[in-house]
Amino acid sequence: MHGVGGRSDLPVPFTLAVTAGAAALVASFVALVFLWPRPRLGRPDAGRALPAAAARVLDSGLTQWVVRLVGLAVTAYVLVAAIFGIDDALNPTAGAVFVLFWVGAVAFASAVFGPVWRWLNPVRTLYLGACALLRHDHRVGVLTYPRRLGNLPAAAGIFAFAWLELVAPNRDTLPVLRAWFGAYAVLMLMGAVVYGSTWFDRGDGFQVVSALYGRLSVLGRRADGTAVLRSPLDGVASTPLVPGMPVLVSVMLGTTAYDGMSNATFWVRFVQDNALPQVLVETLGLAAGPVIFGGLYALAVFAAGRLGGGGFMPAQFAPTIVPIAFGYLLAHYYSFFVLAGQTTVQELADPLGNGADLLGLGNRGVSFALVGATFVATFQVTVVVLGHVIGVVLAHDRAVGLFPRRSAVVGQLPLLALMVAYTVAGLLLLFSG
Repeated sequence: MHGVGGRSDLPVPFTLAVTAGAAALVASFVALVFLWPRPRLGRPDAGRALPAAAARVLDSGLTQWVVRLVGLAVTAYVLVAAIFGIDDALNPTAGAVFVLFWVGAVAFASAVFGPVWRWLNPVRTLYLGACALLRHDHRVGVLTYPRRLGNLPAAAGIFAFAWLELVAPNRDTLPVLRAWFGAYAVLMLMGAVVYGSTWFDRGDGFQVVSALYGRLSVLGRRADGTAVLRSPLDGVASTPLVPGMPVLVSVMLGTTAYDGMSNATFWVRFVQDNALPQVLVETLGLAAGPVIFGGLYALAVFAAGRLGGGGFMPAQFAPTIVPIAFGYLLAHYYSFFVLAGQTTVQELADPLGNGADLLGLGNRGVSFALVGATFVATFQVTVVVLGHVIGVVLAHDRAVGLFPRRSAVVGQLPLLALMVAYTVAGLLLLFSG
C-alpha cells in the first residue's frame, strides 16, 4: 500500500533511476566544491522576521492554548472510538493513529508548519494544565534532565512505535492500541514529573521527530525566539546538536526502510519459511534497519573525520540526515496517506459504529485523483533523490566549516559515498515494495 507496486509500475527502469540519482548527487557535489567555498547556512540572523502583527498572534498565550485545547479535543474524540467503539475494521482508531497522527501531524504537517506536535501533544497539555493549577513551574522537575541522555529516550520511543506499527500482533485492534498508548501517556507524564517539560523536548519521540521535521518548514524561529520566514536549509543547519541525535536519525531512517522492505516478496518468504517465531524474525529485521543505516553513517563520518582532519564528529552531521529521512517517509507514505487518510476521516464521522454521520460527510467514497500510478512513481523517485541532494548541500556546508580548507573536499568523499548508498537503498526499497 505504501510502495509503487513493483518495478513494472515505475515510468523508468530501476538502473536508470539509480544512475540518474547518483549522477545528481555527484553533480551537486562537484558544483558545491567550486561555488560554495565557505559555510553559508545556519547564521544567527538567517530568515526574514514575520510582520509584528503575525508574530504577536503566534506568540500569544491565547493562540497557543487554543491550539493545545484543539489537540486535546481531537484526542478525546478519538478516545471515544477507542474506548466505546466497536472493535472492527471500520473503527477509526488505527487510522487516526497510524495515518492522521503519525504521518499527517508528526511528519507532514510539521514539515509545512513547523513543530506542530509541541502544541498539539495532549499529554504535554495535561501536564502544563496541572502545573498551572498547582502554580508550579513546568520547567522544574524532581531532577535535572541528564545532558548525556539527549535524544536516546526519544529514539527508543520511536523504535517502540515502529514495532507497534510494523510487528506487533493484532496491532490494529483496540486492546493493543489502548495498552500501547496508555503506557506511553503514563511514561511521558512520569518523565515530565521527574525532569520537567524538558523531558518532552528531549525524550518524547513524537515531539522530537516533529521538531526535526519542523526544521524543513519555511516557518521557523531564530535562537532568540524571533519568528521568521527562512530557507529549509537554514532551518536544518541551525538544528541544536543534542547527544543521541545520530541514534535517533538512524532509527528514523532504518525503521522506514524496514517498512518498505517488509512487503518485498523475498522478505515475506523468508519470514514464512523461518523456523523462528514470526514476531521474533520481524523484530530482528526491524532492529537491523537502524543498525545498518547507523553503522554506515558512523563509518562514513569516521572516515570523513580522518580524511578531513576533524576527528570523529557524529553529532555534527546528524542534521544532514533529516531531509533524507523525510524524503524516504514522504515517498513511502504519500499514497497511503492520501487513500487511507480519506477513509479514516470518513470512519471518524461514525466513531461508535452506529451509523452516525457526525462530520456530515455522507458516503463520499475515496478519490484517486492524486494517486495516479505514473505521478506517484515519479513523485517518489524525485523526493528520494531531492532529499539526498539537500543532504549533500548540508553536509558540504558543515564540512567546509569544520575541516581545514585544504582537506575539506577529500573529507567529504565518504559522506558523498554514504549519500549515494542511501539513494540506492531508498530506490531499491521503492522498486521492491
